[in-house]
Amino acid sequence: MLNSKFRYPIGIQTFAEIREGGYIYADKTGYVYSLAQQFKFVFLSRPRRFGKSLLLSTMKSYFEGRRDLFESLEAGRLETQWEQYPVLHISLASAKGGTIENLNEMVGNKLSWLEDKYDIHNDSKELGRRLENLIKGCHDKFHKNVVVLIDEYDAPLLTVMHNPEMLDKMRMALRAFYAPLKDCDEFLRFVFITGISKFSQLSIFSELNNLKRITMVPEFSAICGITEQELHEQWGDAVAEMAADMGVSTEEAFRLLKEKYDGYHFAKDMTDVYNPFSLLNALADRDLQAHWFETGTPTVLVNMLKKFGTDITRLDDSVAASEEFDAPTEQMKSVIPLFYQSGYLTIKDYDRETDTYTLGYPNSEVYQGLMRTLAPYYVWDDTLSTSNSIVDMYRALRKNDLEEMLERLKVFLASIPYAEGANTEGHFLQLLYVVFSLMGRYLLTEVRTATGRIDVVWQSRTDVYVFELKIDQSAQKALQQINEKGYLIPFCYDERSLHKIGLSFSTKTRTIEEWVIE
Repeated sequence: MLNSKFRYPIGIQTFAEIREGGYIYADKTGYVYSLAQQFKFVFLSRPRRFGKSLLLSTMKSYFEGRRDLFESLEAGRLETQWEQYPVLHISLASAKGGTIENLNEMVGNKLSWLEDKYDIHNDSKELGRRLENLIKGCHDKFHKNVVVLIDEYDAPLLTVMHNPEMLDKMRMALRAFYAPLKDCDEFLRFVFITGISKFSQLSIFSELNNLKRITMVPEFSAICGITEQELHEQWGDAVAEMAADMGVSTEEAFRLLKEKYDGYHFAKDMTDVYNPFSLLNALADRDLQAHWFETGTPTVLVNMLKKFGTDITRLDDSVAASEEFDAPTEQMKSVIPLFYQSGYLTIKDYDRETDTYTLGYPNSEVYQGLMRTLAPYYVWDDTLSTSNSIVDMYRALRKNDLEEMLERLKVFLASIPYAEGANTEGHFLQLLYVVFSLMGRYLLTEVRTATGRIDVVWQSRTDVYVFELKIDQSAQKALQQINEKGYLIPFCYDERSLHKIGLSFSTKTRTIEEWVIE
């Protein structure tokens, strides 16, 4: 790690280690205190790498009465009792083998560790019986109600989501494991469950009719992640250090961080939240990289895109009704809710009258990273050739040489192996969308006007480009449509330079046949 006066908890998810090690920390303990006072059974969904595990570790320390760790923090000011409870902290993150045997082994090991820790005798192999025995055993031994913290409850389910038979078996196995949470209600002080998605009321937690879902509750919208205020007030000096190393002003560093990692909204109040994993890594490295995507993109998302034949150009600015967010994951009719839950889309607007949400990409890291992930599926799986071609096209764009860029794009598209369905306007539109995205250029597609829909609008700081696509027709005809439909009229008062581009694609050559630029 670069020499710094700050210690960054990269890869550390244990609250006690962060506090005792003097690592940088954004105070979320006020939320922990609030939840402990208000509720008994709580469920929270957040994307991966968003601090859920650290939140549960903070809860563990709070309920274990570790007052020393909370000095100078919000919970330390609010709490006066500091009672100690037995805490059963269980993560299912490692139970991703896709079999019941793997589930039993991984969870069984965690239960064994807890049985040894609290010296609770076990004579059963069934996970549910062992959890019940632990809860009742701890209650009887310590004469205190028990706290249960379950992290990544859905990890085993996500692994088998596209295998209906195995999914049903896994769900039943997990349901049996979680059943004691209902049966042992009188022995429980607090239960907190986290995950990414929602499975059929779970069928798993259906008996917990008092389970409070705080996922989209405004009061807890910033329980995970870093807010603008926290970044400025608690981590401002760290940003200043990064700015000095990058050779930019602190104000510019804040702007760059916001563009790259901010923009998540988890409730109607639209509180801005930064991705904490990416932000911490950027501050530690003093560099703006796609840290979140380096940890891998779940293949389940790509499978969902294929399953629903999703037009990726329509993901941004997509609209979802409120009830869609409650749809069971395995019964979804659209990828939108899962993309939201996974952090690839976020809330951009809320219409109270229709109870609908407008969703979009939260920031440039997610937008460009998702396009890179999807490129092998929508463009070509030869990532080296794709990367080299993208660099050449990007250099042409930097010179404002659209002619050269289109020429290089024509050659690149002609080199892509044939794919089924590669003869429609939608196919070529998605290719354009991904290619421009990989160059860091954001395209608007099928933009509505009073006279029709513009195929593509690309806007830079100095120029506005309007594209019309035609298949097996002349580029001149495409340009004629731009003129006849008055597609530039919405931009007539724009001070930037306006450009019209007619593009003709051929289903025979599967690339650009010709273009006209005005």
